Amino acid sequence: MGGGDKSLLSIAGSTMLQRVVDRLRPQVGELALNANGDLSRFSGIGLPIITDPIDGFAGPLAGVLSGMHWAASLGPSPTHIVTVASDTPFFPTNLVAGFRDVNEGATDRIVLARSNGNRHPVFGFWPVALRNDLAKFMANTDTLKVMAFANHHDLRFADFPLIEINGLEVDPFFNANTPDDIETAERIATETIS
Repeated sequence: MGGGDKSLLSIAGSTMLQRVVDRLRPQVGELALNANGDLSRFSGIGLPIITDPIDGFAGPLAGVLSGMHWAASLGPSPTHIVTVASDTPFFPTNLVAGFRDVNEGATDRIVLARSNGNRHPVFGFWPVALRNDLAKFMANTDTLKVMAFANHHDLRFADFPLIEINGLEVDPFFNANTPDDIETAERIATETIS
């Protein structure tokens, strides 16, 4: 993608990150951005920025742990956090509702997104009560994969349908990883997505 943060690339006049924020904000009570490195590059987004509690690039699980720590510091403390990827600008506008339906009020259940038979482990509904367990797992494991942690708990999947755009079915968890993907996202962004 030419270096830099792909989440800051523009799609139809708005960055991918802003599109993600705009889709998630109405679905949650509080919102924060997990980032590392030079945080000033995100100063215009207007969100609290939380960094990973683990040095180096520990991947999405470190972001989940960061979010859990942040949520636990809020008063009153939320029972769950929702995680999304910053390069997936068309995720469902009912994502959190879908997670809650599958969670069924459980206090220790992890719910991850799935569409078209594919799992999307960065999109998750995480009990804050698991934060000490996650910290211990990350300190004592050889793998930092989301599924390695999630499979040790009560794990369920929330299924989301494909979106129809101009007669074509599009995965709502489409993420932009290449210049061609950015062109595709531009075409999608010019249509109405529900």
